[in-house]
Amino acid sequence: MLRFRTSGNVDIMVHAAKLVFINHLRTVASPSSCSANLRPPSTSTSTRSMNTSFDPQLHHLFQQKHSLRSKVRTSLKNMDPILKSQQDDAIQRVVLEAPWFKNSSNICAYISCDALREVDTSRIVSNILSNYKTDSYISFSTEEDQGHVQMKKRLYLPRVEDKNSNMKMLKVSSYDDLVLSSMNILEPTLVDSSGNPREDVMQATDPVDLFIVPGLAFDKFGGRLGRSGGYYDMFLKNYQELIKKKNWKQPLLVALSYSLQIIENERIPTTPYDVPVDALVTASGFIPISSVAFKYCH
Repeated sequence: MLRFRTSGNVDIMVHAAKLVFINHLRTVASPSSCSANLRPPSTSTSTRSMNTSFDPQLHHLFQQKHSLRSKVRTSLKNMDPILKSQQDDAIQRVVLEAPWFKNSSNICAYISCDALREVDTSRIVSNILSNYKTDSYISFSTEEDQGHVQMKKRLYLPRVEDKNSNMKMLKVSSYDDLVLSSMNILEPTLVDSSGNPREDVMQATDPVDLFIVPGLAFDKFGGRLGRSGGYYDMFLKNYQELIKKKNWKQPLLVALSYSLQIIENERIPTTPYDVPVDALVTASGFIPISSVAFKYCH
């Protein structure tokens, strides 16, 4: 049995097999969209035959998600372009000036997609890539200096593997390492200019310090609503297992959000497969949620 919480803070219990079946009833976006999260999950015969019973409570939960996605997409579509640009600049400025960004060496981020009206990450990505060219790590003489000097950084960006929610995070060192995918989004090539396989963050020797992730809607309890593909949730679940196995520290998981994407005074409906974020960054600043994030507020 699995426990779920709806937006009304009501807990329901269902069998895992029912979850798999109903999860495939999710509405997915058009293939012309340009985000990994928009690819539809596979509906294999073996999965469908596992359990075809209908659970009304779980169906209602996914209907809530679908309704919220539609509402937020409409709001983003109608967002004033000037306001969007202003918030893009403010959000990126918050990130670039934050100690938790400056002190991070290994970062997983994303290339923003205009068609999806995602928060712009161009300045953040450019900053990391320019910093990557630094010859060596910068050492700090005092703890106070850490708020003013950046560490040399490694950047990992997402590459969609298939339609079954599988995604990799591959190391890149310049924009030349990216190609336009069939979904019209820039992704890392599988090999570098020398023909060598790119480093996969799941095989990296050092842990990730910071994840910067997109999303469609967020609440102030850590809830994140993606675009129904499940790519980020599956990847983050797998990475959580890796850090447990390696006994690494937990990375800081930060979501970038326009003000209209934040659901005030209620929770986004979630399942055990949804990974919560540690903090939000809006035009107004850094919003810590988890105990990990609150450590960066002192």
